[in-house]
Amino acid sequence: MKYIMSIILIVTHVIAQDYYAKIEPIEIYNIKSAVSGKVIFVNNNFESKIVKDNLLIKIDDKVNKIELLQTKNKLLNMKGVLKIHTETLKSFNKVSSKSKFDKDNQRIVILNTKTTINDLKIRIETLKNNINNKNIKISNLYVHNIYVSKDDYVNPGTLLIKAYDLSKGKLEIFVRNDELKNINTKTIIIDGKITNLKISKIFKITDSKHLSSYKVEIIIPEVKQFSKLVKITFK
Repeated sequence: MKYIMSIILIVTHVIAQDYYAKIEPIEIYNIKSAVSGKVIFVNNNFESKIVKDNLLIKIDDKVNKIELLQTKNKLLNMKGVLKIHTETLKSFNKVSSKSKFDKDNQRIVILNTKTTINDLKIRIETLKNNINNKNIKISNLYVHNIYVSKDDYVNPGTLLIKAYDLSKGKLEIFVRNDELKNINTKTIIIDGKITNLKISKIFKITDSKHLSSYKVEIIIPEVKQFSKLVKITFK
């Protein structure tokens, strides 16, 4: 009877060292709109493909571009105005008949002009950012889904694209506290094959779903098949 109990304990211990997980992409991206506007272009041909550097979605930016051009012209004009006001103050300083009041007023005009110039510079950068955010490009990612169509109207926070980084893979398993001891020093065996893989992360707080377990992450440098279920053994 003692012999049988010993076998049961050994088997239980072995089972406790086996875990199952799917090979997932290293990163998942839910790309959301940062701006509002009408969708005028969608390239659905890139769904289920790795995109190198391509435009997938374009939101109408015509008005932004017009405003950007006008604001740049205003900035150029205001720089000219500032130069005139600065030269005027220099001439005031050379003329003894000009009062302190006149000179102070001219200084105020210069300060107000500089403030306007700074405001225009900020507006230009804001417009550039808005235009950039209305042209959604993807680089070196696998496009899983495009969630909008031409003529849709989107708001900030609207989900546009789900994409994956397939450059590496990762395995996430959940390990009880009593099984964490020396786990970093153990050999990782995947589907019965010894590997050189190492644990990349051990989370210090128990998982919100697996309440009594800690998440352990293993990075796989090269993956032939994602979403494959594998058995992970620590020995």
